[in-house]
Amino acid sequence: METTAHPVAATPVDRLAINQLGMWLFFASEAMLFAAFITARFYLVGVWRPTTVNEPLGAAMTLALLLSSAFAYYGLRAFQRGDRATALRSLLGTLLLGCLFVGGVIIEWSTAEFSIASPYGTAFFSTTGLHVAHLISGLIILALVYRLVRLGHLSPERPWGVLAAVRYWTFVDALWVLVIYPVLYLL
Repeated sequence: METTAHPVAATPVDRLAINQLGMWLFFASEAMLFAAFITARFYLVGVWRPTTVNEPLGAAMTLALLLSSAFAYYGLRAFQRGDRATALRSLLGTLLLGCLFVGGVIIEWSTAEFSIASPYGTAFFSTTGLHVAHLISGLIILALVYRLVRLGHLSPERPWGVLAAVRYWTFVDALWVLVIYPVLYLL
């Protein structure tokens, strides 16, 4: 006698665990990509960097990202409590600070006193370009989540969209604060 296996639908708890595992695997792959770019920086120029790197602008951009992560976390917690108005204000603050960061990168690129064709310039522009591309995708995701929360399509009972967006944003911010900023601006 032959038995047929019947597919079992994942429970909400199982689905959340699967989603979280997928997100952590994605973060691991992204970390490896950034590690390759950082390794290339050290391969190309060692720990040398031009004295013309705009450290104050880099510090201001870093502060904007730190504040944006604080706003994102506060917005997530408010959302989980069911405080939609505070969540929306916090997500909007995150979006504005993220845009401020992108503006800082544009200023940095347009005023840099080193060439993209130089070894350091290649490492600097490619690494910051990769990061800002990730940050812009995070802004798009956060804007979509903002809209979905505002329209009531996401709720504390279905928090994955907000949770995933905030975790992605925090991951991208942490890459800048803990790795990219020190390696490109301080070493």
